[in-house]
Amino acid sequence: ALPEEAAAHADSVFIGPGEDSWQEFLKDFRAGRPKDRYAAPAHRSITGIPPVRRDLLKRHLYLVPNSLVVSRGCPHRCDFCYKEAFFRGGNGFYTQRVDEALAEIDRLPGKHLYFLDDHLFGDARFASMLFDGMKGMGRVWQSAATVQSILKPGLLEKAAEAGLRSLFVGLESLSSANLRDHAKVQNLNRDYRAGIRRLHEHGVMINASFVFGMDDDGPDVFERTVSWAVESSIETSTFHVMTPYPGTGLYDRIEREGRLLHRDWDLYDTRHAVFRPARMTPADLEDGYWRAYRNFYKWHNILDGAIGHGNLADGLRHFSYAAGWKKFEWMWHTLIRFKQVSLGLPMLERSLDRFALGARSPRTAGEDLPATGDGIVISTRLAEGGGA
Repeated sequence: ALPEEAAAHADSVFIGPGEDSWQEFLKDFRAGRPKDRYAAPAHRSITGIPPVRRDLLKRHLYLVPNSLVVSRGCPHRCDFCYKEAFFRGGNGFYTQRVDEALAEIDRLPGKHLYFLDDHLFGDARFASMLFDGMKGMGRVWQSAATVQSILKPGLLEKAAEAGLRSLFVGLESLSSANLRDHAKVQNLNRDYRAGIRRLHEHGVMINASFVFGMDDDGPDVFERTVSWAVESSIETSTFHVMTPYPGTGLYDRIEREGRLLHRDWDLYDTRHAVFRPARMTPADLEDGYWRAYRNFYKWHNILDGAIGHGNLADGLRHFSYAAGWKKFEWMWHTLIRFKQVSLGLPMLERSLDRFALGARSPRTAGEDLPATGDGIVISTRLAEGGGA
């Protein structure tokens, strides 16, 4: 997004995905003639790329040493997403060959995998064949997808049978106005609670992502979002301060409206307010963000969310998983400091592996409202509060 600025800090600047341009750079570097700038071609592919040299990794330093990416980009065009600038000038979503992806998985030791793909379910045909190939490998794994993709029958079932146990889902906002404003069209007219129920029914935990600071967000958005998430028995939540990254449609709009506070890129980290929100102050936005984290992971909210599953086994898993990561951060920091974080991997694998398949339904706090138009379903009690 800012190649000219980056050029002041580097001899060579790479623009876009680097699989092709890196090879060109190595050739030029060996010849002693590296260029100042390398841009990804318009047609991008990760077919036939060399396998990752995992023998060079110090596996004991990682809680999740088996991280991998089998696709690039995302088929959607949310206006706040950094990838719009990164993939500009060419195809923005493409996958590996299924056989190459399965070969990479087969080379990985251990049981646990973490797919870092932006949207592993984004190409349904690729994902279906990948999950078919993974079935019987004995893996447990985590990844990311959209609420739209998990509501469709078929793909989630295959993923769960192949070992999916936890899914990052970008819910982002409970306000349909916010979703429209930011081109999050894949979330419009989707029943969030139905998606959560489908995940739980197939033994999959959810890490729900929410973004605060959109124009329809008032000062009460933090408490109402946390309450809704707890009532929905969401195991873990990731909260963000909306951040207008350079090169995105959001950045262009916020800059045009004169709402940018500064261009200190170190603070463009989804934890700091770097623009003026429409319905609260920047300080309100930052304070609410931290308060949402504290409140969601309070002991009584972890317990309430766990109870909402309606059965002891799933409630215990919810409680142990959420509490294990957020209430014992001091332990994780100690393990990281002494380079012993890999000791936590068996606990992670056990907590995921024991989330067996079975019929589950999270508690519903109030009668669900029907989805109308481009609306989304929220509980009656929260709907009475209005807004986001």
